[in-house]
Amino acid sequence: MMTIIRATTDDDRAALWAILEPIIRAGETFALPREMSRRQALDYWLESTHEVFVAEADGEVVGSYFMRANCYGGGAHVANCGYMSASGAWGRGVGTAMCEHSLDHAKRRGFISMQFNFVVSSNAPAVRLWTRHGFAIVGQLPRAFLHPADGYVDVFVMFRDL
Repeated sequence: MMTIIRATTDDDRAALWAILEPIIRAGETFALPREMSRRQALDYWLESTHEVFVAEADGEVVGSYFMRANCYGGGAHVANCGYMSASGAWGRGVGTAMCEHSLDHAKRRGFISMQFNFVVSSNAPAVRLWTRHGFAIVGQLPRAFLHPADGYVDVFVMFRDL
């Protein structure tokens, strides 16, 4: 499967919601309210401080990520991203393509490192993916996430230089 990463457009809103909704409703990987409305979710994902991309395979949007500065002012040189893939695309390299694109794009934008502030420890595929791409766990927040099935689980802060 060839994955193309491109900037999102207004025409992608329905496809984005189709990806975001099941992940938000499951409540297993993102610290977002499970009852978020379509408008709230899209407002969050497409926030003006986010640079948003979609991953396409065979003409279908199968994933999306946003990039932003992790902090303002003295911390604005560190990138931060959020990623979601359609469940039907899991295991097909979409996450890898988005991660690689985001690392390259962050470098081009002048960021010197990337940090993920809230990686749910029970999200083993994400932890493996980020580790495979050079991220290290630099912090662990005990019981910081309430997983709907596993109860309170730890959260990792992950980081890498660019």
